[in-house]
Amino acid sequence: MGKTMSTKSYDLHGVRILECAAEGPALRNNQDAMPLILEAMENAARLIVIPTSRLASDFFLLQTGLAGELLQKFVNYQRRVAIVGNFSEFVSNSAALRAFIAESNRGNTVWFLADIGELEKKLIQEERSLS
Repeated sequence: MGKTMSTKSYDLHGVRILECAAEGPALRNNQDAMPLILEAMENAARLIVIPTSRLASDFFLLQTGLAGELLQKFVNYQRRVAIVGNFSEFVSNSAALRAFIAESNRGNTVWFLADIGELEKKLIQEERSLS
């Protein structure tokens, strides 16, 4: 399969990461997640970084169910997900989305973060809590 979706994999604070490029096909349904999940498995990546630019615009409209469907697919395959980018325009119009993101960020399976620097901080905190 290889680098079909222009991804890179690397280790960050003891976690194998598969990071998607900002450009590429949008994830529009849970089937679009499968190539990423398979590539993550091939690279032994436990965490997949997905830029907001790679998500279909209705991902952030919770009533469509796309966010839940897509994120559940990753969880079913035991892959963690970090959605990285600016979602301020989406949360400004939706208290439900703000709550969903806040709740997700309290856990360790799905995170919504501004950038890779924030991901690094999360992983450092996690590393400390485990030691």
